[in-house]
Amino acid sequence: METGRIVFHSKPQPGLKHMQRADFKKFENWGVVLAAAILLVALPYLNAFTPESSFLHVSNFTINLYGKYLCYAILAISVDLLWGYVGLLSLGQALYFSLGGYMMGMYLMRMIGDLGQYHKAIPDFLVFLGWTTLPTFWKPFSSLPFALMMACLLPGLLALLFGFLAFRSRIRGVYFSILTQALTYGACLLFFRNSLLLGGNNGFTDFKFILGYDLRSPTTQRALYIATVVALLMVYGVCRWLNTTKFGLVQRAIRDSENRVLFSGYAAGNYKLFAYVIAALIASLGGILYVPQVGIINPSEMAPDKSLEAVVWVAVGGRGTLIGPVLGALIVNALKSWATRAYPDMWLMFLGALFVLVTLFMPKGLVGLASQLRAVKERVLRKRQSVNKEMPPAEMPPATAAENNLAK
Repeated sequence: METGRIVFHSKPQPGLKHMQRADFKKFENWGVVLAAAILLVALPYLNAFTPESSFLHVSNFTINLYGKYLCYAILAISVDLLWGYVGLLSLGQALYFSLGGYMMGMYLMRMIGDLGQYHKAIPDFLVFLGWTTLPTFWKPFSSLPFALMMACLLPGLLALLFGFLAFRSRIRGVYFSILTQALTYGACLLFFRNSLLLGGNNGFTDFKFILGYDLRSPTTQRALYIATVVALLMVYGVCRWLNTTKFGLVQRAIRDSENRVLFSGYAAGNYKLFAYVIAALIASLGGILYVPQVGIINPSEMAPDKSLEAVVWVAVGGRGTLIGPVLGALIVNALKSWATRAYPDMWLMFLGALFVLVTLFMPKGLVGLASQLRAVKERVLRKRQSVNKEMPPAEMPPATAAENNLAK
């Protein structure tokens, strides 16, 4: 850094680390292309055009399950954008994920019509609460564009207000984490109340149609899965581009030393606020796609433990990499699906042990495991070389009489 400004070198000096970073980027690019081909083309094709008797067939349940995992991957990217690149550990990203899901859920509830259990033109839980007409704020949600607009506005405005107050007060570190956790916990308690007219502890469920298509149809679920893959690729691409801009360089400088950024004349609070709002919108997008595929949304999705799980996904995959959180979300949730069936009472222990293991022995996550092992190997080789240099040369044994005669 220099006085008054931050100097960024556009062409890093060549070296081993730079070469390894370039190799990783190349490997990452090919990995993303291969994963996109598998997720976007191969799996839908095997689901739609291979017979169920074939071992290559991908079932409707598997497509739906992968769609759920990919929605979690979008949430993980939102956590990584803050924690990995700005140094802000947010424990409230599940709130924005759930708000997007609730806005989509309100639209899907309006699409049920009179096909509910009570055969009324209003949602069943409103009939149970004694309502005979639809509340005013529910009426515009019969329009999908309005629901999508609200799914962006509500989380965005909440993140803007909370972030403005927090960053204006220069709250950082563990205090910021505690505040975000308190925010999502307070919202969770609020949504549990029936007086909010958003389903209470049961939330929204029993969805039937989206844009006139049957949600339970394999074709509709496959289309939602493909939309989720496209959304994930777009989010990854935008975040990766964003991190190559000046904004990305400044936010990494904030992560490394916020005080030096402030002394250089940059408004660090504005950069953090922008990143926080973008992360909230990304999490909301994941919630929008999550609800029609899973078929339910309730306040438990915004509970603090959900945000903690997202942090574990990012830690396992490798924070500050974008691709790592995606891998972490997929692997940990696949492990959760297996563990909750095989050992239903042990999952939380598995999760805690996994987080401790990664924190102690894999600080860079799965993505950084190769470089970590390479560094260990290089350290061992350097130690051996230093030991060999310090050892004195071995003394030659004295020549025998026969050798002396032979020499003569």
